Amino acid sequence: MSISLAQKYDAPVPRYTSYPTAPHFQELPDAEIYGAWLHQLDPAQSLSLYLHVPFCREMCWYCGCNTKISKKDGPIADYANALKAEIRTLVKALPDRFTVSHVHWGGGTPSILAADDFTEIMSMIDRHFDYTENAERAIEIDPRTLDATVVKAMVEGGINRASLGVQDFNPQVQKAINRVQSFDVTKAAVDILRDNGITNLNFDLMYGLPRQTVQDVRKTVELSHSLEPDRIALFGYAHVPWMKKHMRLIHDEDLPDTGARISQAKEAADALLDLGYTQIGLDHFARPGDEMAEALKKGELNRNFQGYTTDGSEILLGIGASSIGKLPTGYVQNTPSIPEYQRRVLNNGFAVQKGILVSTEDKMRREIIEKLMCDLYVDLEEILVRYDRPLDGLQVEIQALGPHAEDGLIEIDGLKIAVRESGRFLVRTICAVFDTYLGKGPGRHSKAV
Repeated sequence: MSISLAQKYDAPVPRYTSYPTAPHFQELPDAEIYGAWLHQLDPAQSLSLYLHVPFCREMCWYCGCNTKISKKDGPIADYANALKAEIRTLVKALPDRFTVSHVHWGGGTPSILAADDFTEIMSMIDRHFDYTENAERAIEIDPRTLDATVVKAMVEGGINRASLGVQDFNPQVQKAINRVQSFDVTKAAVDILRDNGITNLNFDLMYGLPRQTVQDVRKTVELSHSLEPDRIALFGYAHVPWMKKHMRLIHDEDLPDTGARISQAKEAADALLDLGYTQIGLDHFARPGDEMAEALKKGELNRNFQGYTTDGSEILLGIGASSIGKLPTGYVQNTPSIPEYQRRVLNNGFAVQKGILVSTEDKMRREIIEKLMCDLYVDLEEILVRYDRPLDGLQVEIQALGPHAEDGLIEIDGLKIAVRESGRFLVRTICAVFDTYLGKGPGRHSKAV
């Protein structure tokens, strides 16, 4: 992809980890609506659990997550009690015992929980749910705060995959984002995890960071590869200071422009491909034979709030402040306010604040967008037929994709759309053509590249 094309299509668009996207969720007048939706779930369907821990020891200035800095353990212990309370309320609302395929701990820094609290919460899940064969239990980790006690709790809790935040190994870049983390610290975390049997490891890297260069990105890829992670996520830094005030600490003049971002992303991708990784969708890479690489090969790759995933569950229950759940009826999101979240769940209630009903039209467009994001290909005819829609029902969108085709980003063959390699980094702008919510309401997004 040329820099000129990147600049042409580098518009603010969603990341499409859901559809409709979170900015279009609406205030729910009654949190008990969620209880009704839960009661309607089919126990024959497996589900996934996402648990959010919105605490860190210090703020990384690039972070777009919902998190709070806490140097003390007391607030974190109080929050852990709230998580337990929400799980109890959730279990009571479900119509029967369910089977879980994925458990994902995100944050913030989930490994900041006290070992006893983490073990107890995982034990609660074990008592109230069954697991599918080869169920994944994953956790996001800050290598700087990992110790043997926490790792022991993870092992006792059945954790079998860990995702380590790395971003960039250049000390100057680390200083510019307020996250100083040496290669040795990262290696020590990798070693202690593997020594304790947690061998499925993901690394999170970033491009587009302040003071970052193409050489920095390649060096970080090479150093990361030396630690042999199974998967690498390569995210573009989303500078949204209007949403996250701490991002104002990053100086605009230190940020690479669109051309530099493209060069960094391409350099990292080329380096990972040279090292034998399989490129997955927009920004993930996996070793051949990894479950995610196999899912891509079989056309079974999915996308949810954690990004690309092997999780095919239609039901994702979010637990914790700001967490988002996906149900056949629609999406729900807990209040992001930690005090308000704790108040509600400790009073045996739900903490849902926002949500949106999902129509059949939404589901159809969600499938189109997910196929493009995951497979870089979609057969619109197959989807239109399955949703009992006329075959000319998406002609406006196909015509809108004309410029993308003329610029060589996609190929259009009747109702089949294939994203070319030159359009991979701009796939979000291609998906946006099918987004009927975009441009309506208050939602603001980061740029596509």
